[in-house]
Amino acid sequence: MKTGLIDVDGHNFPNLALMKLAAYHRQNGDTVEWVNHLERYDKVYQSKVFTFTPDVSTVIQADETVKGGTGYKMYGELFCDDVEPDYSMYPKVEHAYGFLTRGCVRHCPWCIVPKKEGGIRAYRDVETVLQGRKTAILMDNNVLASEHGLQQLEKIADLKCKVDFNQGLDSRLVTDDIAQLLSKIRWIRFLRFSCDTTPAVEPLLKAIEKLNRYGVKNYRIFVYVLVKDVTDANERCRILKKLGVNPFAQTYRGYESNTQPTREQKHFAWYVNQKAVFKATEWENYR
Repeated sequence: MKTGLIDVDGHNFPNLALMKLAAYHRQNGDTVEWVNHLERYDKVYQSKVFTFTPDVSTVIQADETVKGGTGYKMYGELFCDDVEPDYSMYPKVEHAYGFLTRGCVRHCPWCIVPKKEGGIRAYRDVETVLQGRKTAILMDNNVLASEHGLQQLEKIADLKCKVDFNQGLDSRLVTDDIAQLLSKIRWIRFLRFSCDTTPAVEPLLKAIEKLNRYGVKNYRIFVYVLVKDVTDANERCRILKKLGVNPFAQTYRGYESNTQPTREQKHFAWYVNQKAVFKATEWENYR
């Protein structure tokens, strides 16, 4: 069977589902390639992660086309989820990609994870994700809320591999013991958290204080900041700026309501994320 794949969001970030589908079909003797719109296929899979990514407009020549992913508001589990990904689809990718846990214990109103994945559960072992590689981008939504996740963090520290939890860690769960454990891990670049509301500031500051005690410097800490009310977001960013922590502003998008960012929200996010500008001036002056 001739199988085609379409990464609707582009090739800048590897699509885990498509890599698993590639592995599954190759194990079954099928040919797999990125779709060439001049060719015809028996089956085409197109995956979309983000709702705001424009859909494919080119005609797809296939007997069957299957769409999937959060970008299409499809939450079903991949039929070949137990298959490990085929990295040959993204030959320039250096790191391993995957999850150690799935789901989350939180119910943040702007997050689709509880609806899509449910509560926290064990999913993979880090060595399975690594597949012999020395670095991994881990996409867990709340690894600290899982006993399995904490065991995996200890294993990561013992293996001395480098990792990045690119969705951020839950600062509310950082105890003294967990701070000590996090300080032993080799991070690809940053140790990431989020600070999406004003009530999130205090637990984040306490987590940073604990990490400092175990030698983690503030410039190694990266914080996602949700931008809904710009004045509120600016105050959170100002606090992080004084600490020498790296904020990254993300404009609010209503997943179900399809609410789009306002011009001011986008302008503020640009200001924060252009680090030379952010460090040189205050929002009120820049604005």
